[in-house]
Amino acid sequence: MKKNINPSKQIEGSVKELEERIKQLEMENAYLKKLNTLVQMQEKLQPKSKRK
Repeated sequence: MKKNINPSKQIEGSVKELEERIKQLEMENAYLKKLNTLVQMQEKLQPKSKRK
């Protein structure tokens, strides 16, 4: 027997999952931007070594 699945409920579930994924990716993007800023600041603070 086939299950009768309401297409509108499937769409609602998909939309919620996509919205959660968007939030997760936005948080990850913000974290990576902050991390990149910290790395760049550390590189500026390190003295540059002279090559012989």
